[in-house]
Amino acid sequence: MAERLNVRRDGNWIYDIVVESSYERLGEEIPALDTGNRKICIVTDSNVAPLYLDEVKEQVSKCCKKVETFIFPAGEENKNLDTVRTLYEFLIQKHFDRKDVLVALGGGVVGDLCGFAGATYLRGIRFIQVPTTLLSQVDSSIGGKTGVDFDSYKNMVGAFHMPSLVYASTSSLLTLSAEQFASGMGEIVKHGLIKNRDYYEWICEHADAIRERDLSVCEQLILVSCRIKRDVVEKDPTEQGERALLNFGHTLGHAIEKMMNFKLAHGQCVALGCLAAAHISAKRGMITDAEVDQMRKAFATFDLPVSIAGYGLDPNEVIQATKNDKKMEAGAIKFVLLRQVGEAYIDRTVTEAEMKEALEWLAGGTNER
Repeated sequence: MAERLNVRRDGNWIYDIVVESSYERLGEEIPALDTGNRKICIVTDSNVAPLYLDEVKEQVSKCCKKVETFIFPAGEENKNLDTVRTLYEFLIQKHFDRKDVLVALGGGVVGDLCGFAGATYLRGIRFIQVPTTLLSQVDSSIGGKTGVDFDSYKNMVGAFHMPSLVYASTSSLLTLSAEQFASGMGEIVKHGLIKNRDYYEWICEHADAIRERDLSVCEQLILVSCRIKRDVVEKDPTEQGERALLNFGHTLGHAIEKMMNFKLAHGQCVALGCLAAAHISAKRGMITDAEVDQMRKAFATFDLPVSIAGYGLDPNEVIQATKNDKKMEAGAIKFVLLRQVGEAYIDRTVTEAEMKEALEWLAGGTNER
């Protein structure tokens, strides 16, 4: 039985998030979008295509006039305007019009790129998210943020464009690499830290089952994280206020990601950024050092990095990279801190000295569990 969350804007239904154990019911969900006489293009990458493209294509074929597939080389380095341009050319050649539909089959790179193409091709066509990684299932597929990287600046070019459906199959978690699964846990732990202490503690208590990828536990994990993000997005769909809380760990995390040339996965960098932000929160007296230490242990439990030692990062260069982040506002960074575990807030007073001290603290630890 599918688990379903409704996403609304201004009280009006926009789309559903459906969590299933397989892709078998995808063909039952799409017809509600009136696609019977439309073309659908499945956009995916070279890693995901061999795993799920045939299965998803079989389901999608039941719901439309014709299915096309667009496969691009996997990797963050291909999440750029050049790939989008190639996709535009493909859609033009295949005569896609405004009533046709895109399907993003893959992780965050695929979802972000396909969503951006959907937002801008013919000034906007519908798209469906079929996220295959834990990170994309709980984070990037929800809320309509789309975009691509520009000259290694992450998601610098983008648009808000809500999907028409999000369909997540927990079965895809079984094919993820350890690094990909851990990356998703970086965002999941973040959700508990910013919005729900009980959820954060539940994650820690169920760490063994989560690490073993017990799908019944993972389903609950996905649902609660999706609910947290859904609730924030509904209140602030275009990030004018509260939605920025979801950026906890991202200010320094994105900068580390850029300085590492994306050699670390997004969720790994978020974990490091969360710890740095938690350290600043503790230095300001809002949370305790013991709570920060527990966070460090929680991230380490899920095989996430908890130190930047050995990465060759210069704190000053990381801080400089934050100045080109899209979260800058009137020359100040909207930094997210913790008032307490489970309650985050936006702070515009974090200094470069505080960031540098936090990065030096991160460099002082080890990544041993």
